[in-house]
Amino acid sequence: MTEFITRFASYDGAFQVSQFPTENSHDATHIPDSASWSASADDLTASTADGPATTVLPTVDAARPRRVLEDPPTAARGLGDTLGWTVLGGIVPGVGLLRARHRIAGGIILGVFVVLVGGLAAAYLGARGTVIAIATQPANLRIIAGALVGLAVAWVVVIGVSHLALRPARPTIGRRAAGAAVVGLLSFAVLAPATWGADISYTTATAVNNIFEPAQPDNPNVPQLPVVDPWAKTPRVNILVLGGDSGNGRAAALGARTDSNMVVSIDTVTGATTLFSLPRQTARMPFPKSSKLHNYFPNGFYPAGETDSYTKQTGAYNTNYFLNAMLRDLPAYVPKDILGKTKYLGFDALKLSVGEALGLKIDYFVFINMNGFKDIINAVGGITVNVNYRIPMGGKNYGTSYAVQPTGWIDPGPNQHMTGSRALWYARGRFSLNDYSRMERQRCVANALVQQVSPTTLLTRYQGMASAAQETITTDIPQESLPAFVDLATRMKGTTMRSVVFQNAKDGFFTAAPNWSLVRSQVKKALTETAKSNPEPAATPGSEATPGSTPTPGSTPTPGSTAKPKPQKNAQSTNVTDACAYNPHPYDPKAGG
Repeated sequence: MTEFITRFASYDGAFQVSQFPTENSHDATHIPDSASWSASADDLTASTADGPATTVLPTVDAARPRRVLEDPPTAARGLGDTLGWTVLGGIVPGVGLLRARHRIAGGIILGVFVVLVGGLAAAYLGARGTVIAIATQPANLRIIAGALVGLAVAWVVVIGVSHLALRPARPTIGRRAAGAAVVGLLSFAVLAPATWGADISYTTATAVNNIFEPAQPDNPNVPQLPVVDPWAKTPRVNILVLGGDSGNGRAAALGARTDSNMVVSIDTVTGATTLFSLPRQTARMPFPKSSKLHNYFPNGFYPAGETDSYTKQTGAYNTNYFLNAMLRDLPAYVPKDILGKTKYLGFDALKLSVGEALGLKIDYFVFINMNGFKDIINAVGGITVNVNYRIPMGGKNYGTSYAVQPTGWIDPGPNQHMTGSRALWYARGRFSLNDYSRMERQRCVANALVQQVSPTTLLTRYQGMASAAQETITTDIPQESLPAFVDLATRMKGTTMRSVVFQNAKDGFFTAAPNWSLVRSQVKKALTETAKSNPEPAATPGSEATPGSTPTPGSTPTPGSTAKPKPQKNAQSTNVTDACAYNPHPYDPKAGG
């Protein structure tokens, strides 16, 4: 009987047979072609139709690579191993499936995850302005909200599928319970921040739509900033910030009187900011000769035929021609299209008039309804200010009617944290005081908001702020300009803010008959003082700083990075930080503080 050594090689489950004669081939007999072969896990045999079975011994093909030792089957995987890989697969989607030998699906999911994370990181670091621009447009924000929810759901599905692929086919009840707990926790860890982010995106989209309007190229009263390097040709931006309310029978927004009139002038390179406050009872507000409003009010905003806003017939000032009445009353005296296509005739008239008075071009306005101001303060978590003299909460000075006593007082003290109504009265209280005292305190509120509200606060309290802002703020800043202002706000932090509060009978200013030429020279001097207090960012080695160019984020000097500027002699403006420092004293109307 011929002895054969038959070699088997396994390839995709099929057996191939090779026959080799031994050295004793002279004893061999031929195995007919009709021989049939069978194989089992224990032995391999060959038989013929008319002969006994012959044992076949499998051998190893030395030319064929050996199989690498593979991972143990799921049945042999322990609970800790299963849960550990489930957690890792929850953190990095696709890893769990790769461990469970689902290489194609796991590889695709992991690749998508890496591309998304890497792409977002690269976009933020390399094109931060573009990311901000995308994230401030309502349509994009709604897409982001939907995408966050969709990705979160897909992520949770991957977590569940990965765990099922990793665990044994017939797990015990204990294993099922442990796996369900881990999958549930991982799912919550993914869904919670994703839904929170989606909610913020949707809330932001709604707030942006309600507060900011799309750009209107045919409106000559609102500058349109370019998308690329928006401040390159705008070295300074001036914003008229108005505060008023619709209480005591006043109309809302468009019909309100402006009790607070402040210009925020910002150097777009350094972020250095100067505040200019005009008294609400300022008369003879001028208009540029190039404006059609000048034809109606050639000598300022006051009754025709009179030399000033003093009404000779009654012997009293006509308050309907004060600065704070312009928003409500001026539109009634002129055609509604006198300034072109605009829905904010009163605000645009104020921008022209205040700008002419100060010698500045006012670019935008922001109106804050003081009835909702306390909601904004609450939304940011409050502000911390110093109180140098007793400030009334409520009350009414004696005027055309009897005086009303305050309901309470804010006593002097350093670093007082205020929220809601208390902060509102800090900014507005004037019983036994005057308008100028609250104008001074309002600059302290502005400085506190700029310096104390951190990015973390904005993120964690954003929804409350957005909700309060929708009910409180009106502005003509276009939606498309928001990214530029977000970037500008980061430059303002850490700068030295200065201010000028124009007061009656002080430094040559008189509310009934202001010398606007003198005022403009004082404004120019104040801007120079602010520039000296805030040096421009140093240019990088080998480069030159271009005037009006946009510095990279973080290039604005931080407090303590340079020597503290020395007090400027005969300064026109005041360092707001110094003016708002704790220095308790009785209020002196003549001294203005």
